Amino acid sequence: MFKRTALALLAGASLLAVVPDLALAIDAVPREPTVIYATQPDASVRTASADRGNMGGGFIEFLFGDGQGPRTRQPPAYQQQPSYEPRGPYLPPQQQVQPPEANDPTQRPLDPMYEKQVVDYSGKEGAGTVVIDTPNKFLYLVEGGRKALRYGIGVGRPGFTWSGVKSISAKREWPDWTPPAEMLVRRPDLPRHMEGGPENPLGARAMYLGSSLYRIHGSNEPWTIGTNVSSGCIRMRNEDVIDLYGRVNVGTRVIVL
Repeated sequence: MFKRTALALLAGASLLAVVPDLALAIDAVPREPTVIYATQPDASVRTASADRGNMGGGFIEFLFGDGQGPRTRQPPAYQQQPSYEPRGPYLPPQQQVQPPEANDPTQRPLDPMYEKQVVDYSGKEGAGTVVIDTPNKFLYLVEGGRKALRYGIGVGRPGFTWSGVKSISAKREWPDWTPPAEMLVRRPDLPRHMEGGPENPLGARAMYLGSSLYRIHGSNEPWTIGTNVSSGCIRMRNEDVIDLYGRVNVGTRVIVL
């Protein structure tokens, strides 16, 4: 035991003799500044920088330590950055997918202003008169007290509109349809006769105007309400023409503006 202690002291003295200023050199080693990380390393794990402050660097630690050399510093824990998911390729407006109603007229909802509603009416016509406002696409059934029921309608295409005073000469439920000769000249693909029913273009009800070929009738194309679409007839939604049909009689005066 005495021999081992003497040998250790002799080795230390020899080292100091080779490097006489070793103690001063150890004190002169610059110490790293203290760094505080988001998550501090485990206090039980010693780092090379901490040991170097007490042992004078890796070489001295190797001599007097466990012989494994400097240990690796534990990496700091940084806050995880948010991920950004790709949103897909940019498409110009003309190539973007449009809602169904933009491409398919059958899916377009009815404009609320064409819904049946009670409105103020300042005209001179008496109660029970039907007034058709062709430019604005409304049909009025005049009531008492300066009120009227207003319905949205579809009217004639340019060149097929007309004006005048008529009276309802007949009423039909689910009427048959026989296209007039003039229409067949323009549309030879049309059937010569069609039985009444849901597929019939005259819809659920028809009110014939005088001796003319014009009618106030329903439609199996409700999305055309509010447009110039017919060959001169006044078309309504089926639910509206059924409502009007029950309120007017044969002989009712109809004024077309």
